[in-house]
Amino acid sequence: MKHSDIVIVGGGAVGATLARSLVMQGRHSVTLIDANRFSCESTAHPGFDARVIALAKRSEQALRALGIDLNKAHATPIEHILVSDQGFAGQTRLHAADYQLDSFGQVVSIQALGQQLFPADLDGLDLLEGVTVEQVEQQSAQVILQLDNGSSISTKLLVIADGGRSAITEQLGFTRTSKDYQQSAVIANVQMSEPHSGWAHERFTAQGPLALLPFADGTSAERSEYCYSLVWTLSHDEAQAALVWSEAEFMMRLQQQVGYRHGIIQRVSNRYCYPLMLQQTQSVTMHRTVVIGNSAQMLHPIAGQGFNLGLRDVLDLVEVLGSADDAGAFRILNAYQASRQRDKQLTIGLTDALVTVFSNRLLPFVAGRNLGLLAMEFCKPLSQRFVQQTMGYGNASHPLISK
Repeated sequence: MKHSDIVIVGGGAVGATLARSLVMQGRHSVTLIDANRFSCESTAHPGFDARVIALAKRSEQALRALGIDLNKAHATPIEHILVSDQGFAGQTRLHAADYQLDSFGQVVSIQALGQQLFPADLDGLDLLEGVTVEQVEQQSAQVILQLDNGSSISTKLLVIADGGRSAITEQLGFTRTSKDYQQSAVIANVQMSEPHSGWAHERFTAQGPLALLPFADGTSAERSEYCYSLVWTLSHDEAQAALVWSEAEFMMRLQQQVGYRHGIIQRVSNRYCYPLMLQQTQSVTMHRTVVIGNSAQMLHPIAGQGFNLGLRDVLDLVEVLGSADDAGAFRILNAYQASRQRDKQLTIGLTDALVTVFSNRLLPFVAGRNLGLLAMEFCKPLSQRFVQQTMGYGNASHPLISK
């Protein structure tokens, strides 16, 4: 039977990043198993879909340290952030320069990012593609995986990174809670008549949160500074209707929600729709097993923290494994879980609170959140704590922003 110190199941963005990080670290033998086949076209892998993600500053720096050229992923810096509540006075404006930063992070295409994260040509990695795990047996000193191709593999540590619908976590008995927000996100790219100038806009409407992220979609250098990635939160029925609206109707309805501070909407790309919910795995470790990324938590995109939180799972796991002779030892997994607890609690709590508070039109909620936005606008220590957390440094040993 084949053996690998660490076996990663799931080769999406988080799993592929972990594989690359561990291979570069060079301490353990690593095998990556994925049910899909990798190719030079990231659209061939469902883990790299049409969505755009906002990389927090810590995520941006971590990927660059792995040799990822974010410019090839159409990276667009977020230099300013506007948070507003439709129909009310409260708003917050944040400027990266006020925190001695060049940007708060980068907006990238996950498909284009996938072309660099794909592990097919990664020296030192054993890649098993087009293969699924049928059975997992946890033994005292190892975990044995039975694969659908008839082979088996043993490992000291099993890392599950195969997404929010993981059959392996169910088989092993991981407990997962779920909160349905009764919302879907409509995703598209839009072109405006005015340049974005590095501005991202989070707008809270009666229908739900709406985000415009500056994004050079790579189709035209001339149009890149006028393009945004749209995340529009609607009820499930409204979202399905939005997919079939004509382009003219879609632009008209969207214009009503965002107003004209970014100019006139001139063009909309293909639209996609994703249901939104909060899912959490209660304990992310089990005997010689750990879950990371969407297998550990799935978040509402309101604060753009989902992938960033998953990437911090990778960073902390790689750090604890760097001193491990036995990758799956209890003390190693216990140290990992302890290192992730506070960051997860803060990030998940912030995201869920934003959804709850800004999706409610009752007067006490409206008054409270608008006071909060105004406080953020004029109270530097308050906004600094918010920026620190959302950039990924709320729990870091060396915060990027000094106090």
